[in-house]
Amino acid sequence: MPFPAPRDAAVIDIGSNSVRLVVYRLEGRAIWTVFNEKVLAGLGRDLGDHGRLSPEGVQQSLAALKRFRAVLEAVAPAEIFVVATAAAREASDGPDFVARVKAETGLSVRVLSGEEEAHYAALGVLAGAPSATGVVGDLGGASLELVRLETTGAGLGVTLPLGPFSLGLSEGFDGERVRRLCAQRLAPVASAFRTDTFHAVGGAWRNLALLHMRLSGYPLHVVHQYEMSASEALDAARLVSHQSRASLERIEGMSKKRSETLPYAAVVLESLIDSLALKRIEISAFGVREGLLFEAMPPRTRGLDPLIEGCASLGARQGVADELGQGLNAWLAPAFTSLPPLFEGGRDEVLMSAACRLADLGARLHPDHRADLVFEQVLRAPIAGQDHAERAFLATAAYARHSTAFDPPEIEVLHRLLSPLRLKRARALGAAIRLGCDLSGRSAPLLARSRLMIDRTQLTLTAEPGYADLLLGEQTSKRAGTVAHLLGLKLKISTS
Repeated sequence: MPFPAPRDAAVIDIGSNSVRLVVYRLEGRAIWTVFNEKVLAGLGRDLGDHGRLSPEGVQQSLAALKRFRAVLEAVAPAEIFVVATAAAREASDGPDFVARVKAETGLSVRVLSGEEEAHYAALGVLAGAPSATGVVGDLGGASLELVRLETTGAGLGVTLPLGPFSLGLSEGFDGERVRRLCAQRLAPVASAFRTDTFHAVGGAWRNLALLHMRLSGYPLHVVHQYEMSASEALDAARLVSHQSRASLERIEGMSKKRSETLPYAAVVLESLIDSLALKRIEISAFGVREGLLFEAMPPRTRGLDPLIEGCASLGARQGVADELGQGLNAWLAPAFTSLPPLFEGGRDEVLMSAACRLADLGARLHPDHRADLVFEQVLRAPIAGQDHAERAFLATAAYARHSTAFDPPEIEVLHRLLSPLRLKRARALGAAIRLGCDLSGRSAPLLARSRLMIDRTQLTLTAEPGYADLLLGEQTSKRAGTVAHLLGLKLKISTS
């Protein structure tokens, strides 16, 4: 099946705190960010005090939107979504602002209801993690949207005035007062949203997670699907809520505007952990914007696995036909699916399929450096649908696909994220992909003439009648021997 033609889509998100333009490249199910610009305009800064938009925020927002319109005129994406959330929805002068945007920029703004905002936040989380369950919480400048994730998708949703601008930002931060307000506003809905797993959406919580990474010495600074236990999240939240604004501003990468609102986000998270009896917090880099894109995809595309499709898309950038990845997957499946699973929920097969799609990611890189370069790219690639252990697994397999000697950069990341058994399995998978590519000269039809099987304690490599010569040679024996060794098996190559 030919890879779908890429197309661009843009989302302008007019939030209570920020106004943002993101241009995406859509390659089937794969979503790539190609341009991302935000302005912390503070449109909803005065909402809690006066029920109106901030005059300064309106001016900054309009200036940003004019610039975004100019950018979009040049980029000319296939689709443009322009949405506004709590500030424009709740402010008495919200309709006037929307009309002014139309008059001055030509952009037609769709003001999302609280239920719609919650729905799209949940769809965004599912776009990035299809198997996600629990509750999504999308924290913006003025509101918090909560929505349950059911087996059928996004379920019950509610919007609450728990953003910094609705918690008295203009009065200055008072932790105890904010805690009381959070408890009061969460109490009526807490029983409906109790859950073990909470999917946190929003810039403030992403910053909180990045801070926790630095404080804990976490080696992989990728925020999407970063997990914290409730106790870890509480420690980070309490640390932030007890810091002065000046102290927060001294944190590397922390903007002055973000340091003003972060303590409120920290207290909201504290209150959610307590009220909803949370056990795990998982950060999602996907939210409302990606939810809009996900809903607009054809149903068949939405049903594809984002990790497999993202890896196929990344591999396709090297000009390698996807039939190689599919052929490798079919060739490896009989052997590797007979091994004891190391990941829950059928993930071993998904990871094998994804690794096969990355088989020739390093094809056009210098042979002396391709293993290292591919490792780094796979470990941090902005591909959805994988947790951090799975990232490390795929990066290990990608390295082993290009190098028999195992000395990857950042080996401490692998030891932190992978058990010894998973690490060895990933190396074996990469070595098997290398065997398949070298055996067949990267030809999927030729590869299909051979078989790789596991029978108890033996790894067997055979070929169809008339193709036995395919298995000859020292390199084939060496590559197959590496796979067998990593799997703890004896090797048999049958050329008769």
